Amino acid sequence: MFGLCLAGVLLNMGFYRLVVDIAGLHLYVDTVFTIAITLSCGLWWGMLCGALTNLIGHSITMWGWEGYLFTLCSIATALVTWLFMRLFPRDLDLTAERRAHSAALTGKRFNSRRLSAAIEKTIALILLSFALCLAMSILGGLIASFIQLIHPSYEKNPLHLSVFPMFGNNLPPVFMEILSRIPINIVDRLVSVFIGFGAAVFIKRKGIREKR
Repeated sequence: MFGLCLAGVLLNMGFYRLVVDIAGLHLYVDTVFTIAITLSCGLWWGMLCGALTNLIGHSITMWGWEGYLFTLCSIATALVTWLFMRLFPRDLDLTAERRAHSAALTGKRFNSRRLSAAIEKTIALILLSFALCLAMSILGGLIASFIQLIHPSYEKNPLHLSVFPMFGNNLPPVFMEILSRIPINIVDRLVSVFIGFGAAVFIKRKGIREKR
């Protein structure tokens, strides 16, 4: 399980480099396998994967002490994902997913509900994406605002420019930080959740046993 967690850490960092540095897309995508490990292995392994991704990644890039504070965002990603597993056990519990897959191979009853089940699962994943978007935007904005209090030269989110025309300059900085993160997080969390779920299903079907 620890080896699988470390693999998730490396894949998180590798996927981030692929999307951001090579493809040039302005997304975070550093929690894809944090979500996958949480779904397939449980909360604690997911939190460990998220924490190690940030701690190791920022130690390699030497971005500064500020980067380590965003480890809280990765831990929160695992926590929110785990809470949704409790809210939508039939759709996000991969133990049930595995049983349903077996039923599909042995009976016709599951096949008649396949479309309905796929729609329900998609809705649950979209809801998880938006919940993570709000959680990450709020937590990331609070952390960035805290950093700016003690380090005024800290670079602000460039998406502030897209928020100013909408709200003017009257909003407190903390709200500006939160609002400016929402547009990118909407796309980022949809990508991360759906790829992460697919990776989690792959892990389960390869026979990795769940230990919580």
